[in-house]
Amino acid sequence: MSLINVREKKQALRARYKKLRQACPPEVKRRLDEKLTESFLSLDEYKSCEALFTFVSSPIECDTRQIIERALAGGKKVAVPKCVSRSGDMRFYYITSPGELSAGMYGIPEPDEKRCKPADSYENALCIVPGLCFDYRHYRVGFGKGYYDRFLEQFSGISAGICYSRYIESEIPRGAFDRNTDILVTEKFIDRLER
Repeated sequence: MSLINVREKKQALRARYKKLRQACPPEVKRRLDEKLTESFLSLDEYKSCEALFTFVSSPIECDTRQIIERALAGGKKVAVPKCVSRSGDMRFYYITSPGELSAGMYGIPEPDEKRCKPADSYENALCIVPGLCFDYRHYRVGFGKGYYDRFLEQFSGISAGICYSRYIESEIPRGAFDRNTDILVTEKFIDRLER
């Protein structure tokens, strides 16, 4: 498949899943998020990790706020990203409370780099990866900026995509720079890839 075809097909999937997510009734989303949170927190990889790298969810994404609060309460280091350029670069910073977040580049809550320490190690770390949709090989369609593909290229910990089961495709077109996750977590099932 050519790069142009991959781009076009991903754009079509992105538009479709943004619409579906925006149309999801709040009560349905809340129930899905509760189940997804419990599913994620049941992971042995989560229970044993020392540091959790996670995005801070926007209204149409799978909710990570409960996961962040539970991880902080459980004594884990929690690192969240700050976009440092519009060209796809981001850096993670440790937070000790959601109060250390403020609206960032895309209006998404980000850490205050003056108050928060840069995340300096991926040892015993688990990273939650966002996606509008995923496939069964754990490839995804995100918002199209490439932040997580760049980050996963150098991240040496375990990665876990989170997604509602209704937003799983059989196969997503992918390019040379796309990165898949080690684990896929939904409210209905957990899938691990053999590396």
